Amino acid sequence: MIKAAFIATSGQIHPVYNGGRKEKVSLEFDLFPDVITSTTLEERHSELKDIEYLFSTWGMISLNKEQIALLPSLKAVFYSAGSVQGFARPFLEAGVKVFSAWAANAIPVAEYTVAQILLANKGFFRATHCIKSKQDRNKLDSKSLHGNYETTIALLGAGMIGRAVIERLKSYDLNIIVFDPFLSDTDAADLGVEKVSLEDAFKRGLVVSNHLANLPETKAMLKGPHFEIMPEYSTFINTGRGATLDEKAMINVLQSRPDLTALLDVTCPEPPEEGSPLYTLKNVILTPHIAGSKGDQEVLRMADFMIEEAISLREGNALKYEVTEKMLKTMA
Repeated sequence: MIKAAFIATSGQIHPVYNGGRKEKVSLEFDLFPDVITSTTLEERHSELKDIEYLFSTWGMISLNKEQIALLPSLKAVFYSAGSVQGFARPFLEAGVKVFSAWAANAIPVAEYTVAQILLANKGFFRATHCIKSKQDRNKLDSKSLHGNYETTIALLGAGMIGRAVIERLKSYDLNIIVFDPFLSDTDAADLGVEKVSLEDAFKRGLVVSNHLANLPETKAMLKGPHFEIMPEYSTFINTGRGATLDEKAMINVLQSRPDLTALLDVTCPEPPEEGSPLYTLKNVILTPHIAGSKGDQEVLRMADFMIEEAISLREGNALKYEVTEKMLKTMA
């Protein structure tokens, strides 16, 4: 039986591998009894020389090549969370396969985004503060209530999350346009979307939803002029990363254009600095990075994806969630 172990900082494994998931790993594999930490690896490496599979989640330890060498039989790391940018490269360079549950984490983000898109088109977020005074209620005219019939939605990024959003929006009569330099014309046609420039995405989308990966090339990519050309009463949603936009420039536009609405689940820094206008602007709604897998239930899906992937690798079946060095260039 393949020998496996959990690896993470203290206390991270139980919430994700709860509800029988840890027990399933122990049934499918010869599981090392303790969670590996940096200290465990150094002090007990002789006991770990036959470990082939590592399971982890948030709190994954970043190992260097010398530490990885203490696990000479290691073949694969299964990460029950999203981004692997912080630890994957040394493993890949050592010939160890890396798998990520980013697809599982994409599901709640896509669900959250679709819910916001549908509510934004109905004018829900603007209406919630207009209803609080009779004077403001009279300002809620038909122009701000677009509805969800033949409305144009602009998505920035067509990676795992962007595609999950597109799939879920297919049951609605919406026009979907996408900005993504890596999206081929063939893939766009298969997805049923129109490829556009970044400027056109902001100019045409009554909702602009950001799903760009946080990479050096995308840092502060979304600038003031993009927000300035947004249609009247349109909405910007950010469930991606705060670093992809020029936040100060966006704030300036939001201050001068109260018709716009910003729904921000992520900011940079996170949370916003004390005294930031994001806390007080009426047309900004902040949430504390809740779009991804949260709570006792959603996180379990990430463990399920990785356990099934580990079984597939063992059985020689098709793999779905392997991360390569090439993929790291464009992944979040």
